[in-house]
Amino acid sequence: MQNNSTGKMTNYRWVICGMLFLATTINYMDRQVLSLTWKDFIAPEFHWTDADYGRIAAIFSIVYAIGNLFSGRFMDWIGTKKGYLWAIGIWSLGACMHAFCGWATVEWLGLEGKEDLISAVGTSTAVIASVSAWFFIISRIVLGLGESGNFPCAIKVTAEYFPKKDRAFPTSIFNSGSTIGALVAPICIPLIAKFYGWEMAFIIIGALGFVWLGAWIFIYKKPEECAAVNKAELAYIQQDEEITEEEVKDEKSIPFAKFLTFPQTWGIFFAKLITDGVWWFFLFWTPAYISDVYGLKTDNPTAMLLIFVLYAITMLSIYGGKLPTIIVNKTGQHPYDARLKAMFIFTLFPLLTLFAQPLGAYSYWFPIILIGLAGAAHQSWSANLFSVGSDLFPKKAVGTMTGINGMAGGISSFLINWISGYLFDYADKTQMQFLGFEGKPAGYFIIFCYCAVAYLLGWMVLKAFVPKYKAVQG
Repeated sequence: MQNNSTGKMTNYRWVICGMLFLATTINYMDRQVLSLTWKDFIAPEFHWTDADYGRIAAIFSIVYAIGNLFSGRFMDWIGTKKGYLWAIGIWSLGACMHAFCGWATVEWLGLEGKEDLISAVGTSTAVIASVSAWFFIISRIVLGLGESGNFPCAIKVTAEYFPKKDRAFPTSIFNSGSTIGALVAPICIPLIAKFYGWEMAFIIIGALGFVWLGAWIFIYKKPEECAAVNKAELAYIQQDEEITEEEVKDEKSIPFAKFLTFPQTWGIFFAKLITDGVWWFFLFWTPAYISDVYGLKTDNPTAMLLIFVLYAITMLSIYGGKLPTIIVNKTGQHPYDARLKAMFIFTLFPLLTLFAQPLGAYSYWFPIILIGLAGAAHQSWSANLFSVGSDLFPKKAVGTMTGINGMAGGISSFLINWISGYLFDYADKTQMQFLGFEGKPAGYFIIFCYCAVAYLLGWMVLKAFVPKYKAVQG
């Protein structure tokens, strides 16, 4: 047990928050490597179509979804320290595995080298595309299983180190790691791929996880066991409830089947299912959108600047995590009511994406700015939706609930990636028309229309299932 004297309150909880931020940053950099290299570096080598990439991204997403379901339960069982070690170790291995997919394809097909892949013609290109895609899918499966542990573990750590009224803010901070990862990735990954090969991009970024893993071993302990947390900070962390050691020992996990009987579970699940695909679409398809619609390859300085600005705008989401606390302090409302009020505000900004494609006819900066604002709103929404789970469920069940939440997000990503890949190929082949747009731009506009209204739908569903605060009793 920690034995620091009371004195001035320590702030070790923010050190832990910083570690969660770094883990999430690495998490998103690892998953971004493929989206930033496939169109201009990998597809020409393996003859991929949009449908091939969409299938790879979709399978990653469904594995991520299933992994979230089990990883949440796993984190509740094994604890946050060991759980994070397992998660980041597995996903870093999976990230590095991508680098060997080209070699595996050559060996599997009995070719002499990469030149045979690139120079292939006719039906052999379809064979190369299929075989290489499956090797990437295997790597994405390992990556997805590991990455599925990040958010259940991070939310559980946040519930351990922060009181309820503050949780959305640290959640928005570590969740902004996804934005920082997406911000840094387009600057460095295309350049690594251009000068050292796309394989090195996977290896270098994947190795960062192993560095973080070493630091976590020494930095993390539960607050009541951490010498860096004094009594004043511990009291602040535990202000919502007084817990005796006997109560901690007696606290039991909620059986998984029982989660399915709670309206709180379904409210969170469907709100996530409806909205999370929007962020994943922006994450996985924006580089391709810039290339398809504006002819700017990912290693083009203008394309790199566009993606950088987009994710720089999404950094506004940090303030979104603070908004519920501001509402609570000013109005005295319950944290849940304040959170729903803040989340409704966030649903309005994605409506701007309705204008992204039309205004893009004048300048590619318009869609980038509007998508950035929608992305910032999503991250604010997502941070608060994660916090809803820790508001409504006891700490012992937070990992499981966050896993269910993440599973919904993975299913949402699976659907939007799968549909987008086939939609864009279909739109290109048939020169489909939609509201004044033709070909691939028409396909993108269809997806943008869904992105615009998804959050209003998600908010209404959450409000319908859990109109007022009602904590789950195990």
